[in-house]
Amino acid sequence: MAVLSARVLSAGAAGQLDVPVAGLAQLRIAARQDREAVDAVREVMDDAAAKGDDERARRWVPYLIYVQSRVDRKDRFDQAYAAAFEDYFAGLDDLEANRTQSWFGGDLARAKADLLAAASRLGNAGPLALDDALGLARRQAFVDVLAAASRTSALITADENARYIVDEDVLIRTPDGVTLSAVVARSRKAASPLPAAMQFTIYTVPTASRATALQAAARGYAGVVVDARGKRLSTDAIRPYETEVDDASAAVDWIARQSWNDGRVAMYGGSYSGFAAWAATKRMPSALKTIVPYAAAIPGFGLPMENNVFLSANYAWPFYVAGNRLLDDAIYSDRERWQRLPEAWYASGRPYREIDRVDGTPNPSLQRWLSHPAYDSYWQAMVPYGGDFARIDIPVLTITGYYDDGQISALQYFKEHLRHRPDAAHYLLIGPYDHFGAQAPFKPRNVGGYDIDPVAQFDTQEITFQWLDHVLHGGPRPALLRDRVNYQLMGADAWHHASSLEDAAEATTLHLSGNACGLYHCLAPSATPTAPLVQTVDFADRTTEGHGYYPNPVVRDGIEVDSGFAFVSAPFEPPTSVVGTFAGELKVRINKRDFDFSVSLYELMPDGKVMQLSYYVGRASYAHDPARRELLTPGEWTTVPFERTRMTGRKMLAGSRLLVVVDVLKDARHQVNMGTGWDVSDESVADAKEPLVIEWHPDSSIQVPLRRE
Repeated sequence: MAVLSARVLSAGAAGQLDVPVAGLAQLRIAARQDREAVDAVREVMDDAAAKGDDERARRWVPYLIYVQSRVDRKDRFDQAYAAAFEDYFAGLDDLEANRTQSWFGGDLARAKADLLAAASRLGNAGPLALDDALGLARRQAFVDVLAAASRTSALITADENARYIVDEDVLIRTPDGVTLSAVVARSRKAASPLPAAMQFTIYTVPTASRATALQAAARGYAGVVVDARGKRLSTDAIRPYETEVDDASAAVDWIARQSWNDGRVAMYGGSYSGFAAWAATKRMPSALKTIVPYAAAIPGFGLPMENNVFLSANYAWPFYVAGNRLLDDAIYSDRERWQRLPEAWYASGRPYREIDRVDGTPNPSLQRWLSHPAYDSYWQAMVPYGGDFARIDIPVLTITGYYDDGQISALQYFKEHLRHRPDAAHYLLIGPYDHFGAQAPFKPRNVGGYDIDPVAQFDTQEITFQWLDHVLHGGPRPALLRDRVNYQLMGADAWHHASSLEDAAEATTLHLSGNACGLYHCLAPSATPTAPLVQTVDFADRTTEGHGYYPNPVVRDGIEVDSGFAFVSAPFEPPTSVVGTFAGELKVRINKRDFDFSVSLYELMPDGKVMQLSYYVGRASYAHDPARRELLTPGEWTTVPFERTRMTGRKMLAGSRLLVVVDVLKDARHQVNMGTGWDVSDESVADAKEPLVIEWHPDSSIQVPLRRE
């Protein structure tokens, strides 16, 4: 590789290959031209800094330390590397050091395998093209640098210990007599008590907790990560969701009593941590001054059931988080088992309550949840509910994504807070992200086949601490938060801002007509007196499933609707955007007492491709009130409303049309509602009896938030 890299450098010098500045540095490293490599790496870093790309400059620090160590090593590379590392980091402040340290990690085994695979592939393909040779040199340089960086763990720890006081074995005793464990980190330079930035998590990974606490400490806060009840050093029983209202509030109160805290606590974090932050607001401890939840869950609302339909997607989750004091990765990573189970249960025809018997391992958490099919007091006790939101008088920043599985919960918090407290300082930040992308410093460039707009990139952690600085230190509000609702408009490569969801776009009513519009039925601007569309669903037939509403992929070449009915609008010739959540009313008549259904919203592009925008899944008998079941009367027309859908923000292509698919839920990924009116968890295939016959009346309609540009 050294000889090959030197030959590529010669080709570049001869003008046969245009080598960018970064490629030149990597070639120097692979060619073992160490002194020249130092200059080349510094040039890359200077170029990045001149362009304001600080993150790119930081990414090259491991390269700089590696080549500098090779120059200085005098046959003692380890000592030279340690000296170069310590010398470089001595010149950094806490925040810059913390940001830079993250670039010293990586999967060395994978990098080596990638290098060897590329070398093998190209080595058997005849003479090497210059670009291919350059690619090999880049891989070799990365492997060399990563191999050296693998020795930095002790160096980073030593640097951190010099900067911070870190206590990884804190025990918090709550008023209920429960013990929680925590990690606390704060700067050694702090001359007075600090506000605390706290995460409360059930995903206990000690190294990750330490890193999270240090990220907050590097920004001038006391960083605190608290483990949920029963995790790590706690010997109490693990009870996911059920105790966070008490435990998270107790943790806030405990922090406020510590000498290193100034009496102010902020909570932040994603998914379960976001839920825990909201759980703490049910008690509103006086020290809690703001929360920043990302992709926050509402137990019983978004998972393990959505609009009163239990989902199988989170079936394995209790084994993962409650199997031991840390995380049970071995069981959770058995993807074949968890992918096979729903299909095996579906084919068996057994009641959903017996799905754990099909698996062969009891799932007590699931059984406890299944005993609460309504959004009743059991679920309501876990987060703010109703009038609780009126008492939440602190600023809130909600971050979520259009394709975040938990968006239905995150948006419900936002809506309910403003409904009960219209003057709440609650901001929403949303864009084309999935559950993990919404929480990540860098967003994946592609989500389900959709290439996100470049402007959609933002660092969730960075904006979190900008928000905390704004609330707790009087700093400026993050620039991206220009109004209450801040959304990235897909297809426009721009951020837009509105004072409310309602102000973002105007709700336009479209009707589900029985008339034909090409391959589909019509989505018409006015109701048309057509005959009802009749659908028959045989729940005893487990060889078929309903329309797959889930947005995976988000963009597809076309769509086949072999279950349910599809309705298409006229083309939108002027530029038109869909911004917000859609809703509707379905007028139906069935021969049973209940059914589950889905409504999927797509953009049908002029070339036939489709992009999923949003969807709804729910149980008809809970459509009016998720806390109270109202069974349908067989043979009578009933209006079933739906509104708890996911937000989207999309500038449609000129000539695109809206496509709506309505269908009865019937697949392996949910309970199967046989329509008897009994508890759906107890229904088996023996209760299917005659097929469901459902008539979809043309008075059915949807309201889609449209904005014509």
